[in-house]
Amino acid sequence: MDPKIKARLESKSGKTLYGYQKLAIDAMMQKFVEKQTNFNLLFQLPTGGGKTVIFSELAKKFILSTGKKVLILTHRIELLGQTSKLLSEIGVPNKVINAKVKDLDDGEEHWCYVAMVETLNNRINDEQMVFEDLGLVIVDEAHYNSFRKLFKHFRDQILLGVTATPLSSNIKLPLNDNYNELIVGESISSLVDGGYLSRAKTYNYDVNLRALKVGINGDYTVSSSDRLYGNYLMQEKLLYAYEEKAKGSKTLIFNNGISTSKQVQAMFQEEGYECKHLDNTHSEKERADILKWFHDKPDAILSSVSILTTGFDEPTVSTIILNRATKSLTLYHQMIGRGSRSLPNKKSFIVIDLGNNARRFGLWDSHIDWYEIFKEPQSFIDGLYSDEEIEDEFVYEIPKELAKRFEGGPDAEFDMLKVYETVMKKAERPKRAVDLSMIQHKAIIQYAATDYWDAVDIINKLKDDINFRVKIYAKCMAKTTDNYRTWLQDEYTRRLKTELRHDFNSSLSEEAKAKN
Repeated sequence: MDPKIKARLESKSGKTLYGYQKLAIDAMMQKFVEKQTNFNLLFQLPTGGGKTVIFSELAKKFILSTGKKVLILTHRIELLGQTSKLLSEIGVPNKVINAKVKDLDDGEEHWCYVAMVETLNNRINDEQMVFEDLGLVIVDEAHYNSFRKLFKHFRDQILLGVTATPLSSNIKLPLNDNYNELIVGESISSLVDGGYLSRAKTYNYDVNLRALKVGINGDYTVSSSDRLYGNYLMQEKLLYAYEEKAKGSKTLIFNNGISTSKQVQAMFQEEGYECKHLDNTHSEKERADILKWFHDKPDAILSSVSILTTGFDEPTVSTIILNRATKSLTLYHQMIGRGSRSLPNKKSFIVIDLGNNARRFGLWDSHIDWYEIFKEPQSFIDGLYSDEEIEDEFVYEIPKELAKRFEGGPDAEFDMLKVYETVMKKAERPKRAVDLSMIQHKAIIQYAATDYWDAVDIINKLKDDINFRVKIYAKCMAKTTDNYRTWLQDEYTRRLKTELRHDFNSSLSEEAKAKN
């Protein structure tokens, strides 16, 4: 190594490393010393823990200790510039390999290369690039499978994968197929307790996900998500949740489809809130302008699709809304992680979950045995709650807005299970439980409604309550098919509207007679 380069490397230093970051670097360097070549190591650290800082400092330390070069691979163009800038700040001569770079010979000495997967794969396949004295290959966001195509070219090097969630994006291609060992870094709860990350305050709003379909990638399809989250009731639930828990805060909303995201934007704008939409079809300039607006405006609402789960850092975000469901633990952590950055005046942030995700995976800062997941990923997937099991645990609560309207009137609470059991003890027909539920619903609606059309509006707002009661009744009857429940819910609603219309018409007739 050129003494000048070595002196430059040794003289420049970036941010002071935290204790857990130093320990992680030392642990990995120790593995490299032990294995030296043809060894694949995986390192896990939560989003916000400083993975880029760690592997940049690690690259520098590796270069100084071995005299060999380092290649860093990423799957997003935004991460190229971020990584290159950080390497330069700590004195590592580096070169970005993008679409414009055809070969490595530019007359300068580089000790680290930063490349996009597809670009590098094309150059290697065209035999345009050969890396000399390469000792370490670092794979950022290692859970993505796009990197696998490059592994065969680096069998003589040490390979380090870095990820917040050591669970492959394709369960059929587990990470333990390509990595020999896993090192687990500091946990989310530990980073929160140490003040390195903000504490998440999670609010769950139960959502019936039976309409969602699972695609070939193992996650819910965009088309079925758009149908569910684009409907009026889900839009209302989103608005209600925002106004109840996060009104006035800088809010980032994650959606599964572009159609839903645009509808979300339109809804918030109609309600008088400033909201913008962002997806991967926007140009670089449009994206930069939107993100600048989001950074500058304290109460900005940004509705997004896919694009901001990685490579995006906006510490001032104070609310994350998951306006989607996912079966991906990685995506779940990535989305919430966008709000976890800590600031002197930001010790906590809000998570609003509209996809039963916290019930599926546990709270964001819950303990996770990453070693077990790395070793037996299929067992972890098989052990997750199904949507049906999650919904079985739902307990309906009347929204505060409706509860206020029912105050002072008949009791708005109704326990279908208890009523059903009482009916059966009296040897009455099971349907009597539904009749009693109908009577109670009519009573509280008649108390709160000013006329029939107001009553219909209340019925629509009580849809979740109706569905919940019907679900409990169907389970008691051991008739749990979707078709039966759907028919009974529709029939219950139709009958409730019909009887209320007759009641209101009768009242009007009585009033008319009294006047005459």
